[in-house]
Amino acid sequence: MKLYPTLTNSRPDFKKFPDKLNEHLENFGAPHLNSFNEMLTDGLANCAKYMTPISFKTPAGEQIELRIESIQIARPQVPMAVIDVQNRLTYPTESRQLHTSYMGMCTVRVGWTVSGLEKAPIDVDLGEVPIMLKSSACNIGSLKPEEMVKHGEHDTEWGGIFIIKGNERIIRMLLMSRRNYPIAVKRSSWKDRGANFSEIGIMVRTVREDETSYNNVLHFLNNGTAKLMFSQMKMMSYIPICLILRCLVDFTDEQIYRHLVRGYEKDQYYVSCVQTMLRDVHGEGLHTHKDCKSYLGKIFRSKFPEVPEWKNDADVTDFILNERILIHLGTHREKFDMLVFMVQKLFQCAQGNYKIENVDSVMMQEVLLSGHLYQKFLADRIELWLQYAKKYLLRRLETPDALITPTLLTNCLRNAGGVSHAMESFLATGNAPSRSGLGLMQNSGLVVMAENINRIRYMSHFRAVHRGSYFTTMRTTEARQLLPDAWGYICPVHTPDGAPCGLLNHLTVSCRISRIPKKELVMAIPKYLIEMGMIPLDSEVYDSNAKLFVVFLEGKLLGYIRQADADKIVNKLRLLKIEGHLPEMMEIAYIPYKAKGQFPGLFLFVGPARLMRPVKNLALGKIEYIGSLEQVYMDIAIDLKEFYPGFTTHMELSKTEFLSNLANLIPMPDYNQSPRNMYQCQMGKQTMGTPCLNWPKQAANKLYRLQTPTTPLFRPVHHDNVQLDDFAMGTNAIVAVISYTGYDMEDAMIINKSAHERGFAYGSIYKSKFIELDGASYFARSPHLPELNKMLDNDGLPHAGTKLWHGCPFYCYFDADTSTY
Repeated sequence: MKLYPTLTNSRPDFKKFPDKLNEHLENFGAPHLNSFNEMLTDGLANCAKYMTPISFKTPAGEQIELRIESIQIARPQVPMAVIDVQNRLTYPTESRQLHTSYMGMCTVRVGWTVSGLEKAPIDVDLGEVPIMLKSSACNIGSLKPEEMVKHGEHDTEWGGIFIIKGNERIIRMLLMSRRNYPIAVKRSSWKDRGANFSEIGIMVRTVREDETSYNNVLHFLNNGTAKLMFSQMKMMSYIPICLILRCLVDFTDEQIYRHLVRGYEKDQYYVSCVQTMLRDVHGEGLHTHKDCKSYLGKIFRSKFPEVPEWKNDADVTDFILNERILIHLGTHREKFDMLVFMVQKLFQCAQGNYKIENVDSVMMQEVLLSGHLYQKFLADRIELWLQYAKKYLLRRLETPDALITPTLLTNCLRNAGGVSHAMESFLATGNAPSRSGLGLMQNSGLVVMAENINRIRYMSHFRAVHRGSYFTTMRTTEARQLLPDAWGYICPVHTPDGAPCGLLNHLTVSCRISRIPKKELVMAIPKYLIEMGMIPLDSEVYDSNAKLFVVFLEGKLLGYIRQADADKIVNKLRLLKIEGHLPEMMEIAYIPYKAKGQFPGLFLFVGPARLMRPVKNLALGKIEYIGSLEQVYMDIAIDLKEFYPGFTTHMELSKTEFLSNLANLIPMPDYNQSPRNMYQCQMGKQTMGTPCLNWPKQAANKLYRLQTPTTPLFRPVHHDNVQLDDFAMGTNAIVAVISYTGYDMEDAMIINKSAHERGFAYGSIYKSKFIELDGASYFARSPHLPELNKMLDNDGLPHAGTKLWHGCPFYCYFDADTSTY
């Protein structure tokens, strides 16, 4: 990585291939690649683990259960039916040239039981699914730059795209609410959700290991009670919170009351509300844990066909609690503790003791990554496939004496279709139709074409984050505002002008996206916290007068720490994180107490998809990664002049790291008016240049090539760091401004005749024509027309380099059906 730009057009190392990809270039594809690779290693196994089995009864009375045991995706290769192949592996350049999709086979193992008896599992191929370039399932995934060139790719290829019907497609990164964090929200539309509903609620986007996500909202009602919302197939349901608490744990009213008022014993209004809510449950005639579970299951029985008919009402309640409410937590007790905290936060925020949080600010957001969306959609399609298999099976077992056999089941599974067409069409159109909504606010526009007009345009797609298509139709500007907490994560310069302004943003140069951490490092966190003085939840050492903060780890309540010890504990955690005892990308969000401020506590996040960036920890002199919620309450200096002893704890690594890759290419941006920098980011993406270097292997419909590009004479160092000279664009022109005459027109240029003759701004367009023949037909020159010899070669196609004109012969082929040329 260079620190100063060097203008060397004759780089001696130009012909040498580097041993590995430049770090800056690797970062373009990293968020996409890492999430896809994590899907292949852990994600698909988690999907199989959490997928709801399908249970049903046959007319013969057999109870059948079908479940997915494992999901595998293979590398793209030539089908086994094709013989006489030297190398079975297929490469992306072949898909580009043939205008096909780059796909690998998806196989699932289906486990099944008949009336409780386990049978031998069946392996089924579900067809081919698209593979991300350079991922671990791609055949060029582990190749060095030199080997990449041998396979028709660029040595600087960073992957992250899919090839669908010969076109490069990229899954858009969307901004989502931060996972597993209870956010206090005010929405006027919530008043219309029912009688007495207010505009205040606590919203949690709860995300499980397999990336399944649901929104749970705890609504504040104007009569001093609260109801919890969960959704099933896009239909919302609201349940009184105390009824859910009674279903989760077998506690007495007194125990539940103690948990709810813990720490707020002096808040008379809140205490009376808790008593009212507990009495309301008894008012319905529900006095025990068992009564509550049966009552809830009875009401929701018809809405949940997933629960087989032979199970009782309490099992329906268990299904709702496990699969729809706070699904990121494993046990009912953990869910109980989290809901208790949410009730406390809700009533404090409703009384105005703490601030309402803003869902549009970056500190409350994370990113939906390519691999995660792909995984969600694939799992949804596999579930649907299993439903189709059930329908086929029931059709074959209609007669009362028909019994299920492995052969019959295998045939039904094979006839139920597959997922190949759905996955390919999802990436080709960007539409993800699903019954559950996949926890997204949109089901279209999820995939875009990776346009390769020039290098800058292509690069920008990989670091772009979109707020979502829902916000493009909104009249308000709230979602478009750039708030101070976006510093260092979202570039303030690089956003388009016009309709998508402020909604389509770009990540900064140093911004990284967190990955799944090592399990053993996460398991160590509670142990370290207890050593530092955290009071665990089940501890008897509880003093109602002590001032305590809650401690959360990835949405799970661990315990409490004393306010006086908070700073000391946070500093110790930072030390352990930098030394490698805790995950490197752990976010230590400590929100201190402030009257009418944000709800305080110590919130630790270790999950994937969060925005993180490196800063220098001054106490230890080492680099530390910090998150967007954590940054808000930290003191970070930009340079040593801003250092305040006793306050400043961290320092920026560079003054330009808050800008994106594109904004870093503008020379002397601080001498421009700020809109000019934004316009330059747009114009740079529209200019003609060198989109690629492998011209003979390109099969895009149209490509524009600048014949005589030049390297900028005056440029920032980032131009060299991202190796832009390899894909040069634009021309150095000396523009004369003649004042006080008619010549000072805007954007005009007088071109020197000699410069024009030497090729100033010369360009050419590459156009591809595709001619497809039937299987038996082939290209050949007709022997009966000797006049074709001048224009066409033996293979019936024009000689390379021939100039074609309107009306000249273009190609000739032998038609197998009519046996004529």
